Amino acid sequence: MDTERAIIERNADIFKALSNPVRLCIVKGLLSTRGCTVTHMQSCIDSSQSTLSQHVGKLKSLGIIKGERIGKEIIYKVSNEEVIKIINILFE
Repeated sequence: MDTERAIIERNADIFKALSNPVRLCIVKGLLSTRGCTVTHMQSCIDSSQSTLSQHVGKLKSLGIIKGERIGKEIIYKVSNEEVIKIINILFE
């Protein structure tokens, strides 16, 4: 029973994160671009880089996205298959 509760809480946290319009836009954008930097995200989303970085940090902490350093840049991609399914269903 504890495992089921943990899964429910984890899924609720994911839905809470995706309920924020900026974070939902970030995840949707990452799926359509196959990954991008915070600077690129900033050009698509009307937020300061520091605000955007906070949203990216939240998504990373929940395991929704991951970053891969390439030189001086970090390329972010969606890393959670369940979230990919959710986004695809939402925007079909």
